[in-house]
Amino acid sequence: WKNLRLRNWRPLPVDVRDIGAVLLTHAHLDHSGYLPRLVRDGFAGPIHATPGTIALAEILLPDSGHLQEKDAELANRAGFSRHHPALPLYTAADARRVIPHFVGHEFERPFAPAPGARARFRRAGHILGAAMIALEIAGRRLLFTGDVGRPADPLMPPPAPPEETDILVIESTYGDRLHGDADPQAILAEHILRTIHAGGTVIAPAFAVGRAQLLLYYLHRLKAEGAIPTDLPVYLDSPMAIDASHLFCSFRKEHRLSERECRAVCAVATYLRDWEASAALDADPRPKIIISAAGMATGGRVLHHLKAYLPDHRSLVLFTGFQAGGTRGRKLLDGAREIKIHGHMIPVRARIAALDMLSAHADRGELLRWCRAFPRPPGRCFVVHGEPAAADALRHALEHELGWPDVQVPLYGEVAELGGR
Repeated sequence: WKNLRLRNWRPLPVDVRDIGAVLLTHAHLDHSGYLPRLVRDGFAGPIHATPGTIALAEILLPDSGHLQEKDAELANRAGFSRHHPALPLYTAADARRVIPHFVGHEFERPFAPAPGARARFRRAGHILGAAMIALEIAGRRLLFTGDVGRPADPLMPPPAPPEETDILVIESTYGDRLHGDADPQAILAEHILRTIHAGGTVIAPAFAVGRAQLLLYYLHRLKAEGAIPTDLPVYLDSPMAIDASHLFCSFRKEHRLSERECRAVCAVATYLRDWEASAALDADPRPKIIISAAGMATGGRVLHHLKAYLPDHRSLVLFTGFQAGGTRGRKLLDGAREIKIHGHMIPVRARIAALDMLSAHADRGELLRWCRAFPRPPGRCFVVHGEPAAADALRHALEHELGWPDVQVPLYGEVAELGGR
């Protein structure tokens, strides 16, 4: 897993100055987070995205750069990094230089990202602004899914139905599993009540965009229905998530909530922007819920809360999304007895749980149902964005259950010739 992280520091296999344009599916940092390096290294072209994605990226990228600077500063001060000095992958200033490159396009409005190429953004669901990219180049049609949302997501609309295409590039995050049909609201209430009755605190590492807003939505409903105490403190401790939540209410046409519902959902939590207020939470003995980034516990303010509450057997760390291999989140879910944070080994005595059904990614069944709606099978399909077992499971299902003729899981660095008609 360390080798995967190190790839971020290596130069791209092509000259950055030869890249004419970028088409961005959505603002999550595993999709947008390399843009500041790209621009810093000499990329000078446009970055095409939907207005929702641009608005979110303008929040996420500078905040990400700021957090990386903070983490590097802490590592250098405490001396727990192997690198001397520890450096951020990019800075907030690097991230701000990306913003002038953005060019916005509404869903389903064709545009020309390069001579001879035609593109459209299609709704992917997933999060605000998320898009699939439909491309036509040299007589060939290609659909790049980005992250595929869920058909019955309580906040986001379903993914657009597929159109006939020659080449499909599809994600496979949950290509080997189902989310199940359990009621997430009921399970969330059960976890909360068990924890607060024991006198503990619920720490919910959450992605600042999408998952934080979904948690606020369910907490609002639980309080409105009297399923959890109405006076139970809820804190949203992530400036990035706070800004994203406000933005959510500005893009009313992109989600299912009314203006009144948006206001009510956003009002369920106390918002914490400064570090002092965040640190004070860990000295507060009262039961409470803290929603904080990052969602996989790879960095951010949630690490300070984990240091405070992981040793507490009364408390709960509740993961609400996918935990990639090699992350602290995955290690905790896999049963780690101690975890390294800021150079110190922290004992794990708190309960660890996950709400997989809250995922904003389509599961195996939902991906296959979406793929069955193609008018005819794509001539070629590349399965990406999944751990090896998940990607291969989806490949096998597309070949053997749907009968698709050519499905591949490309290797890192592999080059595919797509050709023309």
